[in-house]
Order: sequence, then C-alpha cells, then structure tokens
Amino acid sequence: MLNYPPAVLMEERIARVRFHMAEAAVAAGRDPQEILLCAVSKTQTSETVRMSAGMPVDCFGENHMQELVAHHQDGAYLGKNVHFIGHLQTNKVKKVVGLASLIQSVDSLRLLEAIEKEAGRQGVIQDILLELNLAGEESKTGAGMEDLWPMAEQAAALPHIRLRGLMGIPPAGISSDDNRRYFANLRTLYTQLGEKYPDLPIDTLSMGMSASYKEAILEGATIVRVGSAIYGARDYSRKP
Repeated sequence: MLNYPPAVLMEERIARVRFHMAEAAVAAGRDPQEILLCAVSKTQTSETVRMSAGMPVDCFGENHMQELVAHHQDGAYLGKNVHFIGHLQTNKVKKVVGLASLIQSVDSLRLLEAIEKEAGRQGVIQDILLELNLAGEESKTGAGMEDLWPMAEQAAALPHIRLRGLMGIPPAGISSDDNRRYFANLRTLYTQLGEKYPDLPIDTLSMGMSASYKEAILEGATIVRVGSAIYGARDYSRKP
C-alpha cells in the first residue's frame, strides 16, 4: 500500500467532498458556489489546520473555545473565517465573541443575553445561528422546536446580535431518507424565519456533516460541516 503524505491525502479528501457537494447541488437545481464547506477542525493540531487552510475550504468550525483561541493565536486559519459550532457555556462567551465570525450553536435565551452583553462590551455585532435539537434527543444540545420563536424574537431585538439563520443535527445512525426528512423540516422553519423577519439577513442554513452533507444540500443547506471526511478519524485523546 502506498503511503501518501498527509497533505496529499487531505487534498484528495477535500476534492472528493467538493465533487459530491457540486453533484448534490446540481441535482437540486442549485449553484454549487452558494454552499460553503466548513472544515470541522476539532482535535486537530494548528499545523494540520494551517495545512487545510491552504486548500479549498471556505471556513472552519470549532467545537471548543480552547482550540479556537489556540489556533487563532497560532495564525492557523490563514485569515479564513472560523465559526463556533459546539456547545457554548456562558462563562466562555467572552473568549468566542469577536474571534468567531459566526456562532452557530446559540440554543437559549440566557446564551443570547450573554453574547449580547459581551458583543456590546467589545463594540461589535456578532452574527449567530439558532441551533435546534431536531429530534428532541436528551443527549444532544440545541433548543427545542417550541423555543425557536421566543429566541428569534429576542435575537431580533438585541442591538449587538445579528441573526442569520438556523443550525441543526439529525439523530445519528438513521437512513438517508430520514436525514432528508429532518433537514426538510429545518428548511421549512428557516423559510418561515426569513418570512417573519424580512428586515434581518436570514441567509444561512447550516446542516449536514460528513455522513449526511449530500442529503443536506439536496434539502437546502447553505453550509455543510465536514470533519472526518477531510481529516480522517479523530484522535479524541487530544480533546480539551
């Protein structure tokens, strides 16, 4: 078996993901250029993140504040945008606001208020998505469907927060058809959100990961979050 250098393997993986993204977009009658590839760099070293930043990924997704700060300090993103996609505790908001161009995982009124307070202190407008728990799983973060509209109303009223759309994760281990059903439900809510708040820039629907990004694109995703299909299996011994 040939032992390819890590950079070559990563280039091949990204090319494969890009091919399948474009294929799904065309099948849905969409422009592939309107869909962003967010490289989920959880547990990766700054060296690996920097290597991938030189390749055709559009942005990065970080699950942990510590890794976001470390990679930023190391200049690993090479100027590309980084999104925060993991569960965000209110006591870590001050380290994420201003570094993350988009916080995708806002799931409570309390977190909204903490982000607003910190963004106001920094004098910035923080872009956010509201994260929904699509199947009501107790093991996953994300707000319940019944919490969407109270959170949206609060976000729309806060001066230092800019609501851009929704994020969601379907249950693990389900079929492609079931993935599409969850994604279609989230797309419907996303459309309703844009209709309810026409003055907000509702333009971002983040759904789909390594095993489901093609189905997500077919159902309208504007961002797909892909980790293992780019970096390979994760080494969780490096988890903060």
